[in-house]
Amino acid sequence: MIERLRKIVQAVSEADDLEQALSLIVHEVRRAMSTDVCTVYLSDRATNRLVFRANEGLNPGKIGEFSLGREEGLVGWVASRGEMLNLDDASAHPSFQLVPGLGEESFASFMGAPIIHQRDLLGVLVVQQTASRRFSDDEEAFLITISAQLAGIIAHAEVSGLADLNEGSPRGITRIMGVSGSPGIGIGEGVFVSPTADLAAVPYRKAENRKAELRSFRAALSRVRDDIEIVSDNLRDELSPEDHALFGVYLNILDDSTLGGEVASLIKAGQWAQGALSQVLLKHIRHFERMEHSYLRERAVDVRDLGTRVLTYLQDDSKSLREWPEQTILVAEEITASALGEVPRENLVGVVSLRGSGNSHAAIVARGMGVPAVMGASDLPYNRLDSRTLVVDGHNGRVYINPPEEALRRFQQLQDEDVALSQELLVLRDEPSQTLDGHHIPLWVNTGLAADLPRALECGAEGVGLYRTEVAFLLRDKFPSEEDQRQLYREQLEAFAPAPVTMRSLDIGGDKSLPYFPIIEDNPFLGWRGIRVTLDHPEIFLAQIRAMLKANEGLGNLRILLPMISAVEEVEESLALIRRCHDEVLAEGYSQTFPPVGAMIEVPSAVWLTGALARRLDFLSVGSNDLTQYLLAVDRTNARVADMYHGLHPAVLSALAKICADARAASCPVSICGELAGDPRATPLLLAMGFDQLSMNASSLPRVKKVVQSVSVDEARDALARLTELNSVDQVKELLDALIRRRGLERYIRPGQEGSE
Repeated sequence: MIERLRKIVQAVSEADDLEQALSLIVHEVRRAMSTDVCTVYLSDRATNRLVFRANEGLNPGKIGEFSLGREEGLVGWVASRGEMLNLDDASAHPSFQLVPGLGEESFASFMGAPIIHQRDLLGVLVVQQTASRRFSDDEEAFLITISAQLAGIIAHAEVSGLADLNEGSPRGITRIMGVSGSPGIGIGEGVFVSPTADLAAVPYRKAENRKAELRSFRAALSRVRDDIEIVSDNLRDELSPEDHALFGVYLNILDDSTLGGEVASLIKAGQWAQGALSQVLLKHIRHFERMEHSYLRERAVDVRDLGTRVLTYLQDDSKSLREWPEQTILVAEEITASALGEVPRENLVGVVSLRGSGNSHAAIVARGMGVPAVMGASDLPYNRLDSRTLVVDGHNGRVYINPPEEALRRFQQLQDEDVALSQELLVLRDEPSQTLDGHHIPLWVNTGLAADLPRALECGAEGVGLYRTEVAFLLRDKFPSEEDQRQLYREQLEAFAPAPVTMRSLDIGGDKSLPYFPIIEDNPFLGWRGIRVTLDHPEIFLAQIRAMLKANEGLGNLRILLPMISAVEEVEESLALIRRCHDEVLAEGYSQTFPPVGAMIEVPSAVWLTGALARRLDFLSVGSNDLTQYLLAVDRTNARVADMYHGLHPAVLSALAKICADARAASCPVSICGELAGDPRATPLLLAMGFDQLSMNASSLPRVKKVVQSVSVDEARDALARLTELNSVDQVKELLDALIRRRGLERYIRPGQEGSE
């Protein structure tokens, strides 16, 4: 059964489109289970009905024509309850309905399993048999297992099919979930940037000039032949005649009479060269990989290598000819900072990445550039998005494919309102961040790039609550020297002097891995990261701290922040190293006082150690993103569980209130950074808890300041007092939204946040 399941899933995953995938499902499941009938019903979002989409054993004329309501018949029973139904006499069930013309009259046995992907009902998988019998437990297990396995494949194939439709499709808006990388709304034309020479990642595209594409293909083939002949000549004396003869076979694979001819035919039919090459070679590679004989299976490696060589030359040629659309949405399996740099800044309006998170360096760069970005959009049919109209909702981590005109107008309105509101809020730049009853709370910014500085200063930030020093490490191909770091840190400190600048020591690991210092772990968020790495490599930590101290000469606005602290011993060891650096810097002739040193509260153990940490340090800073992740056991980079990640979860808010109370008892200042600090909806609660500063992205600061200026501490404390009565995120949102409405602040909540975070 396991082997049958593996083969079915593999065959379906290799289907070219949704219709082929569905046909394969009903054929292979019917054969594997030896049943008379197999059917797939798919949910149509536009009509909210279950459509008869693929079948073997019933009337094929009804495919695409017949549909059921979500609660009609046995199929509707399975769909509405989201559970399996196994009957030896279908007609005896109270939900049984006989549909004229479908051809079900002679089938007594019925078994149906829901097809569910990320809580979304995609459809129902059904098998039927003439004989009256109850399907066995093993058969039940097989059907429910295969429906679960196929759900993701069907979801991806369905989205890919929708992406091929023209704009304004009557089937409704196609929406892909990811995680927010950079806020804002971006509307433009998708441009897929494929990884270098990856046959599986070539986008679908029609040839603009078939003759030119054919010439490029022929030229690439010629260059590959030249390469192989050079290698062949170099190894002539090293190999036996039999082994050397393989080079001749290698050269013949792409001849016009073999695979090369198939590629040329597709180009002549209208495919661009890279797409034709990918389509032909992947088909033959899969064919070889399925062969029983080991020698023939190994030929798949040869074909892949040849195709990769040809694709490399084709990609080199196409790069020099690339023209970027006026409004480019950059799409890739994994966006890199270098890919962002290739697009002219005036053309780039959005970024979408299948992998990565809001903390990946590409997301940080996008935020610094003010470009909306969505990361971790794993279900995105990325190689079908070239030239498609896309909307990037960076506020909520969503991507919309080919939205109809009405939806486009709504997104354009949101974008215009966002821009207008930002302009309107610029007048707050020089106004104090002070509540109605006179309480002042400094609003600081998070930075990491030189590009962040102008926007941070423009919005009226009173300091830097988090300078991500790792960004400079991520954008290089080796560790920066102490002097390189000193210059970078000096630029930040000078820009904000005399306002404080909080520099976090190197925070790598988790989803932030240096290309020249890779950290590969099964569970990186619970592994070697943050202070754990730098204490294990004191040479890295010492060089960085010395650079910070030297950069602070004559300014005196440096604060040092330690990441991922989970034990008092880590603080004591870090402080000893910082004191050693301070002594060394003084011995070199620098003259400065010892800077304030703080720790990040971002893991549960640190929450319970707040008092002990506060007595040893000058300040504390809550990292709300990681703290939320660890408290809720939700990977915030995983789009599958993104809707479970809530900074306003009662457990998170309770932990924040405890941190503030414990820090206050030890007379230690405490700030908060991360997405929650920049959420205007959360601002009243953070005020009431007693945070001394809020630190956020520059784009969030004016909205948060507007909320601060519009509420009183007393009403904020009233809201906080009611938290003990609340048990869910929705209840917390209702409480805060009521306060927001009373103060007329609805406009300052991020677009789309009114209904979800």
